This record gives sequence, structure tokens and C-alpha cells, in this order.
Amino acid sequence: MVTNVLLCTVFLVVKICGATETEEGDLSGKWLESFKMTRAVWKMGFHRELVTTVECGPHSPEELHALLVQNLPRGVYVDPYQLASLQQDAGLQVLLDSEVDLEAPAYVSNGLSMFVYPTRDPGHPRNLQAVVPIHGRYHRPSSGPGWERIEIEPPRLFLRANDCVPLLPVAPRVLMDAPCSGQNLSMCKWMEIQLTQVLQDQRHISLDLPVGDQSLVVLVCAGTMLVTLLCCVLIANAIWRHVSL
Repeated sequence: MVTNVLLCTVFLVVKICGATETEEGDLSGKWLESFKMTRAVWKMGFHRELVTTVECGPHSPEELHALLVQNLPRGVYVDPYQLASLQQDAGLQVLLDSEVDLEAPAYVSNGLSMFVYPTRDPGHPRNLQAVVPIHGRYHRPSSGPGWERIEIEPPRLFLRANDCVPLLPVAPRVLMDAPCSGQNLSMCKWMEIQLTQVLQDQRHISLDLPVGDQSLVVLVCAGTMLVTLLCCVLIANAIWRHVSL
């Protein structure tokens, strides 16, 4: 009887250890290399949307959280007030590393970095997606009609499992301490994922912003003054007629 109990105990220990090794092997296995990232810019003009979609592999855990560390150049910015409103209305989670001057032109602004927490796409449960509104800054006028091209580099992708447990807390993976979500300041361990299947044309995306034509300064100023004087005359005439009555 005692022998049978010992044998059963040894069998259970071996089985548990084997399951643990298998689980760890899965966490450091091929599924970490199956992630794909696609990026796009929606809308036109100075007000756009930066869309980043992370496609999870078929064997990735269901309780998986993602973090995108996105750097923006000085030519574009995000509106923190708009982000706060979208967080309440649509659940968008974005944290900024610094204050944003909404009125500053591009040539006196600095780039910024933000933490973006993509959420599950209802139409594609295996996809994590974030739609962040971005806005173009005004640039110096040029000697003629033209456009300014703004290049946006790809973000760094970090993952963590549920309950703030890092997926693989060993080398050669890079671990980083960062807020667990955009709704609180508690810190979690995040593991960086080196994407090997990023499409070549998705590595850097760009948007073109219109630039003012400096040769039209005199014409624009003259037209503005003429319209202003005409409006003043019309307003003064209306006031004079009202007083006369």
C-alpha cells in the first residue's frame, strides 16, 4: 500500500513538472514569432487617425495584453483633451510622456512618446487594435505651393499575460516596467516582441500636409484687409440706419 502511494506521488510530481516545462516551452515557443502588425492612416487633411493592428497567432493565450510605445515626430501631435474624451466614450487608452502645446507650429515643437494600449477588435477577436487621432502642425511657408511629408516610425510592441505576470522573464527577451493600463498608474512587467513579419511597406508610414505659399503673402494680406474694411463699412451703415430710425 505504501509503495503504491509513493509511486502515485512520484507520478504526479513528474506529470506536474512535465506540464510546467511544456507551458514554459509554449510561452517561449513559435507563437511569439507569429505576431503581425499592420499600420495605416485614415482620413485626410490636418486631422487624421493612426491605426495600428496587431494580429495574434493561433496559439497565443486568450488573456493577453499589449502595449505599443509609439514615438511621434514634431510635425504631428495628439490632443490630450480629445484622448480623455475618447477614453470615456470609446475606451481608448493612451498615456503621454509630456505636456502637449496645441498651438505651437512644427518648427518650435518637440516630438513626443506615448503608451498605447490596443484592445480586442470585435470583428476579429484575435486582433488587437488602436485608433489614435493625430493632428498635423503648421509648417513654415515655402517659396511655392508644396507639401510637407511626415514620417511616423513603427511602434515597439510589448506583451504581458494576465495579472501582470511577464510571459518570459529571462534573456534574451527585453523586459520593461510600464503602467499596466491607461486607466491606472500601477506598474507591470512587459516583454518586448521583435516582429519578424512586419510588412516592408509598413515599417514607416507617412502623411503629406499642405504648406503655405509665401509668394501669396501680399495678395492674402491685401484681400484680408479689403474684406475687413468692407465688413466694417457694412456694420457701420447698419448701425447708422438703426440709430436714424
